[in-house]
Amino acid sequence: MMPPPEVKTPTWLLNQQLKNNPLGCMDAIYKRYGDIVTVMSGSTPIVHVSNPLGIKQIFNNTKEITDSSIFFRDPTLTVGQQGILEVDGLVHKHRRPLLMRTYHGERMNASGQNICEITKKIITQQAIGKTFTAHELVLKIILQIAIEMVIGLREGERYEKIKHLFTSLIKYEGSLLYDLIVKEFSFAQLDLGRWSPQGYRNYLYKQIFQFLFDEVKERRKQTDFSHTDMLSELIFACDETGKSLSNEEVRDLLFLPIFASRDGAAYSLTWCLYWVHRLKDVRDRLLEEIEGLGKNPDPINIVALPYLTAVCNESLRIRSSPMFMLPRLVESPVEIMDYELIPGTVLIGNIYLTHQREDLYPEPKKFKPERFLEKRFSPYEFLPFGGGARNCIAAPFATFQMKLVLATILSNYKLELVNKQPERQKRFDNQCHPRGGVKMVMHGQR
Repeated sequence: MMPPPEVKTPTWLLNQQLKNNPLGCMDAIYKRYGDIVTVMSGSTPIVHVSNPLGIKQIFNNTKEITDSSIFFRDPTLTVGQQGILEVDGLVHKHRRPLLMRTYHGERMNASGQNICEITKKIITQQAIGKTFTAHELVLKIILQIAIEMVIGLREGERYEKIKHLFTSLIKYEGSLLYDLIVKEFSFAQLDLGRWSPQGYRNYLYKQIFQFLFDEVKERRKQTDFSHTDMLSELIFACDETGKSLSNEEVRDLLFLPIFASRDGAAYSLTWCLYWVHRLKDVRDRLLEEIEGLGKNPDPINIVALPYLTAVCNESLRIRSSPMFMLPRLVESPVEIMDYELIPGTVLIGNIYLTHQREDLYPEPKKFKPERFLEKRFSPYEFLPFGGGARNCIAAPFATFQMKLVLATILSNYKLELVNKQPERQKRFDNQCHPRGGVKMVMHGQR
């Protein structure tokens, strides 16, 4: 039995193509090699799968294929090694539900009105007639929501400090300096003090983790049990042995739910704003549906709107953020789609290419929300948040939030795209983001 076909492009060139034109590069690979392909990284085969049957086999073969944490540990950091991505096995299985409670059921529904209020508060700060970057605006909204949901801070000195720290880290890791030097050259990853590129990054991480640690200690001293944020849940939680979580464990678990706001949530919502304001027919139909709820609609009624749901799903499909599922490791010989994979192979479900299949999504390059009204897709066909044991813990909340922010902006403010040309994309780690951040201008309130 043969291994999957191997991409022949030199690794250095392929990496450059994936960085500068990720979607075009992946489209070309799919057209030439099909829906299961091998990309070599040194001596390690990395197999990309974009066939729903193959993705289902990856999820089901949990003995031969593991979701190891070795892919997520950052050797350049000395803090945060007990987060949800860095733990395995029983520990990971036990701690996922602890984090997920904040993002489901009554707690999620209760946050709806607050999400709408935060969105209005931030967007009204934009000057009428002045160009702004949609991604920066969205990031402010999503970050404030995340900080409140995770550690319960909404205003005051402590809130401003943690918002500043996370904003500084997000901007630095998205800067040209970090992208062109720190990520590309091993010598730049040495911590030579705060004024060195890697040293500054490490400084920000340490400041954030120290803040979170202090917040955990302070919260344990309080006698007010009315808080409903994630931190308040975790300080009373026990680990898999029945022992209370330590301050360090709680601290580490809090980091990713806030930091992840820079990735899928912010990028996906930015792309959604782009498509809705680029396509007048989509915008008009969506506005008509939202306005049909009357003035000051209940957030629960907003998120139940079918066309709004279809628009958000189509945006998640056509510009997938993330582009790939979290990697899996083949531990023992296994067969995927009639190909044999050897131990040591890294398996990646390619979300973007799965969402671009003509047999699932006719005319996949066109933005057509109607497809989600006409057909229900399986979790192996439409998987914007990954799947399996390490899918996004906040997936239901992410779509809930996306609908409310989009509906609030669209129904209350008149925005317009500045550039009429199609927005180009760029790869950042596992994300596909708009290269220019989507420039927009506000013309006032509706």
